[in-house]
Amino acid sequence: MPLLEIPQVRQITATIRLDESTASQTDQYAAFLHASADEVVDKALAYVFAKDRDFQEFLKSPEAARVPQSLRIRRAPQNGAAAEPVSPTTQTAKGTTAGNGARLRGDAA
Repeated sequence: MPLLEIPQVRQITATIRLDESTASQTDQYAAFLHASADEVVDKALAYVFAKDRDFQEFLKSPEAARVPQSLRIRRAPQNGAAAEPVSPTTQTAKGTTAGNGARLRGDAA
């Protein structure tokens, strides 16, 4: 029996846009933690998702299952081909491109 259990986690590559100051602080926080910027973004989002009680309730609703994919996910290249998007971005009700500078609650327009 192994002494360590190493969970296999499926990772994807996605393209997002950040405010310049957020990108800079992400790099700074990554350096502070001796981690990658990818790890900082992944863990920060996981933390917010886990701590937001309203979001946890939303996830239990039927509406959560009907949310269209808007994150620009890229497939791993095969046979030396360039990576390609899995799905195009979609428009939100307010016209902001989802996955492309989406605003959080309280952000100014």
